[in-house]
Amino acid sequence: MPSPLLAPLFGSPAMEAVWSDEAAVVAMLAFEEALAAAEAEAGVIPAAAAAPVAATVARRDIDATALADAASIAGNTAIPLVKALTAKVREADPEAAKWVHYGATSQDVMDSGLVLQLRETFRVVEADLARAMAAAAVLARAHRDTPMAGRTWLQQALPITFGLKMAGTLDALMRHRDRLAEARPRILALQFGGAAGTLASLADKGPEVARLLAARLDLSLPDTPWHGQRDRILEAASLMAGLVATAAKVARDVALMMQTEVGEVTEPAAPGRGGSSTMPHKRNPALSATILGAAGLAPQLLAAIAAGGAGEHERFAGGWQSEWLALPELARLTGGVMARLAELLEGLEVKPERMRANLDATGGLLMAEAVQMALTPAFGRLVAHDRIEAACRRAVGEGRVLLDVLAEDGEITAHAPRERLAELLDPAGYLGAAGIFVDRVLARWNGA
Repeated sequence: MPSPLLAPLFGSPAMEAVWSDEAAVVAMLAFEEALAAAEAEAGVIPAAAAAPVAATVARRDIDATALADAASIAGNTAIPLVKALTAKVREADPEAAKWVHYGATSQDVMDSGLVLQLRETFRVVEADLARAMAAAAVLARAHRDTPMAGRTWLQQALPITFGLKMAGTLDALMRHRDRLAEARPRILALQFGGAAGTLASLADKGPEVARLLAARLDLSLPDTPWHGQRDRILEAASLMAGLVATAAKVARDVALMMQTEVGEVTEPAAPGRGGSSTMPHKRNPALSATILGAAGLAPQLLAAIAAGGAGEHERFAGGWQSEWLALPELARLTGGVMARLAELLEGLEVKPERMRANLDATGGLLMAEAVQMALTPAFGRLVAHDRIEAACRRAVGEGRVLLDVLAEDGEITAHAPRERLAELLDPAGYLGAAGIFVDRVLARWNGA
């Protein structure tokens, strides 16, 4: 995060824990412990060498802060970490210390540790995603038939239902859930290739050690080491950026619907939330604004990770390093966004009466298409369109409701009397398949 002051605003405690310096050290040490155990099982190192490594890792007494200065000289965090681990193992068992990190390279430690952190990232994200989906489902069901103005280009277009809007959100969130599940085995893969990706230092035991190591870390075993191919990291970043984008769409709509002149929804209330330092009456869309603020940064972080994939040969000079900055920041923002999206949807206050009032604000103009479609069999589509368009212009110019203007046209009333025109101009009667679409999404949600 930019600072400890802003971390609680844009992040979440759960995701901060995943991407803390201490968590990074723990993840890399988990790799080293599993490596020693796998190599001992494969007969690559003495069987007695694994236990002292495991015991040293279990103490968790390697200080992340102490690694920082050494990392600035070494060029990465793995080199000083391995040195510190070796020194501590040596204190307990000098013979075992000879075999720490045997056959591995710094990128194996860092990339596999990163994957372990990504696994925890997905776990945190999926928990908040489940909350957000459940809340969206409740809103979609409760407001399946609640009419509101659908808007295009920020203008009223045709009536929809608030349930349909929430069903669209739920539909998108379920697709994100499916993407995460499908991508897990592809992204959560062991990186173990040694100095240049051949595991030559382990002779013919390399593939066996890799298999055992992947099993111990509960990671998938790739066909080749992937240190020079960063698509897995880019895919993880893309999944996170996609979640942020969908959350931002919800936040944007909520912020617009909270405008004083619209007033169709309100963010969940809490002491001190959304207030103004000078205006006591204000209730600002604070959750939405925080989500949108994060969404403004996510595309740039994703772009940095994508650019970093164009590296040189078997180990990059710069591209890999840019991931160290961009990926944790993107994960932190995603964690904060998803936590706030869940909170927003769980406590959203919906105002059906304001939605209905806004539908009536144009004096029937947003229902012009319904009248046009009803008159098309008699007049033809183009003639009906032009005739209704002229009536709309007249209604606006004279400050009258559309029903009165239409009812004065004898040719129109010959095919649609005033009573029929009133029916056609009722927003609740022109919702199309909105209810069916909501039901489809809810059926899939209930069957998930």
